[in-house]
Amino acid sequence: MRRSMERRYWMTLVAGAVLLLAVVYVSLTNGVFNLTVTDVIKTLLRIDPVPEHDMVVFEFRLPRIVIAAFVGFGLGIAGTVVQGITKNGLADPGILGINAGAGFAGVLFMLLFEGKMIGASLLSIMAMPMFGLAGGLMAAGFIYLFAWRNGRLEPGTLILVGIAVGSGLSAATIYLSLKMNPQDYEMAAVWLTGSIWNANWNYVLSMIPWFLLLVPVVFRKAPILDVLQLGEESVKGLGVRTEKEKSVLLIASIGLVSACVSVSGSIGFVGLLSPHIAKRLVGLHHRRVMPISGLVGMLLVVISDFIAKTVFSPAELPVGIVISIVGVPYFVYLLFRAKM
Repeated sequence: MRRSMERRYWMTLVAGAVLLLAVVYVSLTNGVFNLTVTDVIKTLLRIDPVPEHDMVVFEFRLPRIVIAAFVGFGLGIAGTVVQGITKNGLADPGILGINAGAGFAGVLFMLLFEGKMIGASLLSIMAMPMFGLAGGLMAAGFIYLFAWRNGRLEPGTLILVGIAVGSGLSAATIYLSLKMNPQDYEMAAVWLTGSIWNANWNYVLSMIPWFLLLVPVVFRKAPILDVLQLGEESVKGLGVRTEKEKSVLLIASIGLVSACVSVSGSIGFVGLLSPHIAKRLVGLHHRRVMPISGLVGMLLVVISDFIAKTVFSPAELPVGIVISIVGVPYFVYLLFRAKM
């Protein structure tokens, strides 16, 4: 049985990677300005470079695809962690208020440095995830303040407190956005719905340190998430310091979400959908679920971004809206299934 699941995991991983490459190929070659496979290969390998092709591939499409992949991977993993900690399949970073906290901090950053986000320097772009982390930690602080009972986090209370904190921070975000000048307000409104239209390589660089630091931490603690699914007394009997492990995992997921929100705004439902799809594909062990969940998240965001920028061209939908079109019905389905 174990060997069969391991084989299934590797087959799923390879199939997902092939599908992702196919989606990347379609996204690179199709759009307002269509390219052939030969054009893309020559541009990437620097064979007889054409300025127009360089601009389309390296300045517009490729950084956008890379950021979409990073965002999907980070949100997929963070969603797996949050569902593992709360033992609730309906939980995700958005429901816990982490997205709202990072979004609030992002809008505050825009307000403080108004007019300097588009074409901003690398230093200011690198500072954006720090603001996002501070906002995410602020949301986590409120959650701990109200959900901590008898020396531990109550999973049920955690969800309710997260929804309340998220609603409060969303209201504060709207208040801050109303203080902006019209140009920055328009940018903030698009950003908050989940959009990566302003992607560039500086944003990619701002995300890399966070992923290099936090993804190994989360992957190494995947077995802890398996243990946390047992009863509280059983976990303590195994010698696991549950509250410490929960705190480390929660802070790591907040860091990942903050890095994602800083470049794409608040994209919902990826952290909800990806773990469920991954568990259906490879079982319940988090060592296998986590990479597949990240891969599914990458596919969701890259595909949704391609749809967002092409279906209504030359107009463009925020990618968060496209994902919500799929996410809301699936969330309702999960809600009804949980009640049965």
